[in-house]
Amino acid sequence: MKVQKFIFSPFQENTYIVWDEDTKDAIIIDPGCLSKTEEAELENFISQNNLEVKYLFNTHGHLDHIFGNAFIKSRFNPIHYASEKDMPLFERAEEQAESFGLTMKKSPNPDFYFNESEILKIIGTEIKLIFTPGHTPGEFCIYFPNENTCFTGDVLFNESIGRTDLWGGNYETLMHSIISKLLILPDETTIYPGHGEKSTIQNEKMNNPFLN
Repeated sequence: MKVQKFIFSPFQENTYIVWDEDTKDAIIIDPGCLSKTEEAELENFISQNNLEVKYLFNTHGHLDHIFGNAFIKSRFNPIHYASEKDMPLFERAEEQAESFGLTMKKSPNPDFYFNESEILKIIGTEIKLIFTPGHTPGEFCIYFPNENTCFTGDVLFNESIGRTDLWGGNYETLMHSIISKLLILPDETTIYPGHGEKSTIQNEKMNNPFLN
C-alpha cells in the first residue's frame, strides 16, 4: 500500500491518496482541494501514476475535509463513504464556507455510511472503521491493520488532539475515543492526521501533552 499526502486550502488540510501498488486501485481520504489549481494537482498525480479512484472516504463532515467531494465524485465517480451522524455538517458546509468568505460546491450525499462492525476488503487489504466521536458527533478513523496505518482525521494529531469548541464537539467524548479506540492500537501504528505531520501511536503515548 502506498500513501501520498497533499496540503490543500487556507485550512492547510491533509488530503490523502491511498492505493494498491499492484492493481492501482485507490481511495481518496478527505479531499480538501478548493481551487482549480488544487484540483489539477490532485488529478495530475492520479493520472501520472495510472491510479483508478475507486473510493472516496470522509473521516468527518467539516468543510475543509469535504471541499473536494463534488469534484472527486463528478470526475472519478468513486463509491463514497461518510458518517451518517455528520450529515448536518455536510448539509451546512456551503453556509459555513460563506462565513469564511469562501465558495465551495455542494457535497454529494454519500453512497454508504460507515459502520464500525463492518470490515471492508478493498484495494488489496482490510480496512476497519473506528467510530471516534468528540471532534464531531460522527467522526471515524480509517484503520488498515495489515499495514499498521491509521488515518485519524481531526481526532488525534502529532502530539496534539482535535478541537472540541466547534459544533458537536465534546472534550470528554474525544478523550474517551482516543484512549479507548486509538491508544489500544499497536505502538508501531503510523497515524496520518487531518493536519500536520504523521506520528505513531507509541510517540503519542509518550509525548502527547494532552495524554500525559
